[in-house]
Amino acid sequence: MPKFSIGYRTVKTAIGTPIAIFIAQLLGLENYVSAGIITVLCIQVTKKKSFQSAWSRFFACSIAIVFCIIFFEGLFYHPISIALLLLLFIPTTVMLKVKDGIVTSTVIILHLYSSGNITVQLIINELLLIIIGISVALVLNMYMPSLEHKLKQYRKEIEQQFSVIFAEIINFLLNGDSSWDGKEIAVTAELLEEAKTLALRNVENQVLRHEDLYYQYFKMREKQFEIIERVLPTVASISTNVEQAKIVADFIEDLRNHIHPGNTARQYLRKLHQLSNQFREMPLPETREEFEARASLLHFLNEMERYLIIKSQFKGFSNDKSALSKK
Repeated sequence: MPKFSIGYRTVKTAIGTPIAIFIAQLLGLENYVSAGIITVLCIQVTKKKSFQSAWSRFFACSIAIVFCIIFFEGLFYHPISIALLLLLFIPTTVMLKVKDGIVTSTVIILHLYSSGNITVQLIINELLLIIIGISVALVLNMYMPSLEHKLKQYRKEIEQQFSVIFAEIINFLLNGDSSWDGKEIAVTAELLEEAKTLALRNVENQVLRHEDLYYQYFKMREKQFEIIERVLPTVASISTNVEQAKIVADFIEDLRNHIHPGNTARQYLRKLHQLSNQFREMPLPETREEFEARASLLHFLNEMERYLIIKSQFKGFSNDKSALSKK
């Protein structure tokens, strides 16, 4: 059974609709309930969408009034006129990229049609209905609940999934254990998609800013995750337990214990380069199996270098005390 819940958008609609109707009724406007309808249509999930919606609806309604004068006063008041009007009006709004205002404009069109006579007073009445409905929605949409807590939670969950995946890689390198079902791969992919969507909403709630650190962070993790997915078959191809596998496993263990939103990637890049130099100084492989295993490990380290370079390009959450305390 679906869980019953009341979201903030529902609350805004419940508050804004009667306020818009009350204002329109107080001003003695005809069809005053339409102000409430316009408010309902203008309530949006982000501030950016709210402004876009307000502009689209006002512009579309203004165009609709002009079309009504041309078709109703210029031709005749008949359902055929409505059909002809909509045939031209809808493509016009699409062309002008204000199609979000089609429904609102239809309300205005039907008001003007039902009047039987378009006057200056009636046009002012309709414009006031539009302004009231849009204005009430804009005022309410200025408040958007903070997404900070949810974004932090997604960040922690994604980092935890990365840690689990690395632990499984370490387990395979040390013990050759291939019993992992890989469910964390699907979970991580889903978390990243949800987190990016939420972070994008956060960006659209910032009217004066167009970039968001959380969105950049999740995009960075997504690129890293693509590398992780790519190297798993390489790790799985290592069939012989070689000395270098233990060294790589120790490096990954250290990296796994320091997965956080801060930026210490350059430190691990230096360790990785030292590790690569250490491999070059070791004796050459004596068997084909050992050669293939070491080649796979070298390829794995090259991919991990790309993994760390991606992180090094992210400036990190400098104000996150918990991250900084971890290293």
